[in-house]
Amino acid sequence: MQGEDDLRGLAKIMAFMRAVSILLVLMHFYWYCYGFFVEFGWTLEIINKVLTNFNNTAGLFSYAIYTKIFSIVLLALSCLGSKGVKNEKITWTKIYTALGIGFVLFFLNGPLLNLSVKIATGLYLLTMSLGYIALMMAGVWMTRLLRTNLMDDVFNNENESFLQETKLMKNEYSVNLPTKFYYKGKWNDGWINVVNPFRASIVLGTPGSGKSYAIVNNFIKQHIEKGFSMYIYDFKFDDLSTIAYNHLLKHADKYKVKPTFYVINFDDPRKSHRCNPLNPDFMTDISDAYEAAYTIMLNLNRSWIQKQGDFFVESPIILLAAIIWFLKIYDNGKFCTFPHAIELLNKKYADVFTVLTSYSELENYLSPFMDAWQGGAQDQLQGQIASAKIPLSRMISPQLYWVMTGDDFSLDINNPNEPKILCVGNNPDRQNIYSAALGLYNSRIVKLINKKGQLKSSVIIDELPTIYFRGLDNLIATARSNKVAVCLGFQDYSQLIRDYGDKEAKVIQNTVGNIFSGQVVGETAKNLSERFGKVLQKRQSMTINRNDKSTSISTQMDSLIPTSKISTLTQGMFVGSVSDNFDERIDQKIFHAEIVVDNERVAAETKAYQKLPQIASFLDENGDDLMKQDIEANYKQIKLDVIHIIESELERIKNDPDLQHLVQQD
Repeated sequence: MQGEDDLRGLAKIMAFMRAVSILLVLMHFYWYCYGFFVEFGWTLEIINKVLTNFNNTAGLFSYAIYTKIFSIVLLALSCLGSKGVKNEKITWTKIYTALGIGFVLFFLNGPLLNLSVKIATGLYLLTMSLGYIALMMAGVWMTRLLRTNLMDDVFNNENESFLQETKLMKNEYSVNLPTKFYYKGKWNDGWINVVNPFRASIVLGTPGSGKSYAIVNNFIKQHIEKGFSMYIYDFKFDDLSTIAYNHLLKHADKYKVKPTFYVINFDDPRKSHRCNPLNPDFMTDISDAYEAAYTIMLNLNRSWIQKQGDFFVESPIILLAAIIWFLKIYDNGKFCTFPHAIELLNKKYADVFTVLTSYSELENYLSPFMDAWQGGAQDQLQGQIASAKIPLSRMISPQLYWVMTGDDFSLDINNPNEPKILCVGNNPDRQNIYSAALGLYNSRIVKLINKKGQLKSSVIIDELPTIYFRGLDNLIATARSNKVAVCLGFQDYSQLIRDYGDKEAKVIQNTVGNIFSGQVVGETAKNLSERFGKVLQKRQSMTINRNDKSTSISTQMDSLIPTSKISTLTQGMFVGSVSDNFDERIDQKIFHAEIVVDNERVAAETKAYQKLPQIASFLDENGDDLMKQDIEANYKQIKLDVIHIIESELERIKNDPDLQHLVQQD
């Protein structure tokens, strides 16, 4: 009741102001057009005395403009109490037109007073009256439209805009991205501050959303500038590798020990270093061999990820693990390489099993195969072996063998005494073949870098679903204390679920602390919207009848960034949230902004980039290119090595009395 009384009181005040405004206009007419009223006998002596006294006291009629201004000010104030607009078709164009016409007719008709012609005075009265009416209409319309301005925001942009971080927060590990965000009707400058990259980051977005250009590239550049060792999975080699190489050339002085730039590239051995991911020095237990075999086989057979634990999934993995561990313990690991493991697996299974079971530590590992062999279950045995042989046969490639049998460097990239920037390149046309080998590098690196006392390091994996990264969920969960920053780029959560399985994908999604998302749709957009939470938003309802229009405003909790907004983000626009530290609090963790990239500067940098250097030279003394011959010679040597291993081991078994039962079985 009190509120209704207040509204009624306000309405009375507004009506009084308008009445006074109209009265001032009438007084203006009477004072300045007095001769006109005298001629028609429309004057009263008492009014003359009142106006004369009023002018002497306040000087209101000293100039014509005074009464005009006072009357319009009172009219404007009275319009504040206007009710709803009865006509929905009223627009700002009509309001501006009425204002313009009213101003001209009301204020610019003064010259008519200087004419002594009776008709001029009549025109003055008419134009000023029409001008006043036009200004009154414009004022009423304007006030009523302003009071219902939420109806103009059909996409609810104002409600869903919010204050974001405007302060730059830098530290020795941070990644800082300048932004522009919309808030309170204008674009503001802001910052996305990833002050703790060790809590892992995910970058989502459909193709062309700008995730690599705006975010991943900045992670690479800024971490090099801050002295990080780095591992980069470059799916579209050599896009990211070129950026890393050239940025390192400019900022090598940021490191206490200058890092070495290394490349793994199966397509062009001239631009690739050689590295053995099964280096025996870094395999301390048979479980390391199992991890390596697991990574290889699941990269070659993505459907097995969903079938982990099945007999015909585990059998080939165990067989390959046994072969890898055998090569580790044979001759001090001289032949412990992935190509040697492939070639050994493709030898006669009777010879292979005889050799492997001669080692007591492999006996239990091979029991499923030995049971089938000894029990005469040849079909089962052939199936188990074929499950390993067939997918691995796709990887028999002289160039791949060449790269994976050398020892140009070790995979401990964050060794403080030998820091490295390592880029491994894939090829979209051959990803099914290369992914298994590169996945092996990944799994070995995860093991080696996640240790205490190492240099701060960054793991950049763009297009994550193109490779199976064994142990990634564990790396995210545990590597924070070891200063390992993980940045993962992919297009959609559904890709992750398809290629990593539901359980592992959920762990990855839920353990990352920093998330960036460009345009995504479906369940991914819905999940992100729920992650960002809800805020109190205004809602407006409007009722129009023949006499009036009423508007009511209410509030309710609704999504801060709804699914529809995430599904329609423009290129370069990102939503997301960041995590903070105990001593670096970020009040506005959530963002919905355009990441600002200086396109001209980036274009100039790119134009000045040097190409990746040629690493290996296959020229002889005469300048002839012997690459093909050298690679083929390495390929044949691996085959000869495996033949020698089988022959020497069989000879050892024959000469050992304790192993005669194996010979007899054979």
